[in-house]
Amino acid sequence: MDAKKSANLMSEVDAFAHWYVVPDPSSTGRFLALTLFAEFPDTVRVARDMTAAFLRGAGVRDVVDDARLAVSELVGNVVNHAVPDRHLAEPGCARRVDVTFKLWPKWLFVGVADEDSTPPVLPVGEPFSPGLMGDLSEAVVPDRGRGLLIVQRLAVAVWWTPGDRGGKTVWCRFDLDREAMDRPD
Repeated sequence: MDAKKSANLMSEVDAFAHWYVVPDPSSTGRFLALTLFAEFPDTVRVARDMTAAFLRGAGVRDVVDDARLAVSELVGNVVNHAVPDRHLAEPGCARRVDVTFKLWPKWLFVGVADEDSTPPVLPVGEPFSPGLMGDLSEAVVPDRGRGLLIVQRLAVAVWWTPGDRGGKTVWCRFDLDREAMDRPD
């Protein structure tokens, strides 16, 4: 294995290790957890605005727009598609949406959790040939998974984990540009 591949592999392993770490207030990371409710009319906007406020407050400006769009898509998926597992649903109660941010010096991890255990359909590869993207582009854009396709294009990695008592969390990771941090807007 050449040095570049080895360095990339070590970087991925290091990022995975930091994602898996339980937040420690004394560490160099910053953490934020939001609980929102899908039935609130401004849920997606609040999630998007809190994303920007958290990242700007932490001095991370290079991924604010991409992270806002990714959070908007992931929370929008919960609002529009998540159906709580039977044992988690209570008649007349709002559906819970938990948004988690783990910010380390080199990475931003964003997780959006819901009460639906159905795995997300993560798009794989290109669903169509770029040569088909002429005058009829709407005919070749997939009907499902567009939000996750957008998140996959913006983030370095996208995956999901099942919840301990049901539900799931969809995660995405952004690699941070150290020189762009703390630079004035």
